[in-house]
Amino acid sequence: MLTDSAIRAAKPADKLFKLSDSSGLQLWISPEGSKYWRLAYRFGGKQRVFSIGKYPNVSLKAARAASQNARSLLDAGKDPNQTKKAEMRAVEVAASSTFAAVAAEFLAKKEREHKAPATLKRLNRFIEFAGKDLGTRPISSITAPEVLAVLRKIEERGKLVTAARLRAVTGEIFRYAIATGRAENDPTFALRGALTSPVTKHRAAIVEPLPFGALLRAIETYEGTAEVAAALNLLALTFVRPGELRNAAWAEFDLEAAYWLIPPGRMKMRRSHRVPLAPQALATLKRLQAFTGHGKLLFPSARSPDRCMSENTINAALRRLGYGQNEMTGHGFRAAASSMLNETGKWNPDAIEAQLAHVNNNSIRRAYARAEYWEERVEMMTYWADRIDAMRRGAEIVQLRA
Repeated sequence: MLTDSAIRAAKPADKLFKLSDSSGLQLWISPEGSKYWRLAYRFGGKQRVFSIGKYPNVSLKAARAASQNARSLLDAGKDPNQTKKAEMRAVEVAASSTFAAVAAEFLAKKEREHKAPATLKRLNRFIEFAGKDLGTRPISSITAPEVLAVLRKIEERGKLVTAARLRAVTGEIFRYAIATGRAENDPTFALRGALTSPVTKHRAAIVEPLPFGALLRAIETYEGTAEVAAALNLLALTFVRPGELRNAAWAEFDLEAAYWLIPPGRMKMRRSHRVPLAPQALATLKRLQAFTGHGKLLFPSARSPDRCMSENTINAALRRLGYGQNEMTGHGFRAAASSMLNETGKWNPDAIEAQLAHVNNNSIRRAYARAEYWEERVEMMTYWADRIDAMRRGAEIVQLRA
């Protein structure tokens, strides 16, 4: 039987040697002087060794207790080494099955799918908020009331839309956990109807021809920079999303072929979008070239040519023109064009939707529509630019439905 004094007194030799205690417990002493506890045993007819730990981190008393536990497993017909490995795997699985771990994997998946930086930032913000209460919990054990308690904190601050979005993001994380075998149900499904429904607010927009014409005339009087004036005119002529315009690069434009190809990474639906350029849009772009054509971006920031203008610039310009936030926004040019083009009855509604980059969920129909409506969209954008000229002059020409 070993004693602590005998263990401390044991000196290393040229080769590894072993000191025996009892019931197969051994102390292995390496030539470097390190001392390791090992249990020698037989299982399945073969001689095996079970590692217990290093002395003095594992004392003699602790080593004997671990040896006894291993012997109990052998008496039950279990291999101590295999049991230890299974326990370690269980710990690893538990660590990778917390809400925070699954959420991190989910976010990494979104990054691999090349989601926009703004989207990833928003997802990360939601995940961090939910993680404060749920992060360390095994995702399979989280209940609907626990998730609701997190959402209620946001509701109590009056952020009803944010609470609804957090519920949606959390649901995506739970469904990812189900797909990867770490949860069996999505507790957010039971929360449908539990949250206070937010009142939908549409972006302010001027959609009637006469007041829209007045807006166009006001834009002509804009006394700010030429770049912002060009941005306002191009939003009216192309009715793309403001973010798509602000980040536009000169390399995306083919002025000879008269189109603008927006890459997938900048589109809301992550698909490239081709915009026909009417003669008026081409004229605006050629004037803009004199100011920013030497750089990469059409609308560079005043602080850095590698960054685009602020997202608030367009709306701030509209405020300077006297249009309040409840009257008109940069996004409102889309609603104006959609409303007035649909009212004419001249254009296929699907062509208008295609020009707005509203993607149909049916992939076959989407591919068909992209090919079928291009020529109509080219004609429609020229018509729209001419109508903008007419509304700016104060005339109103409407082609009635047959």
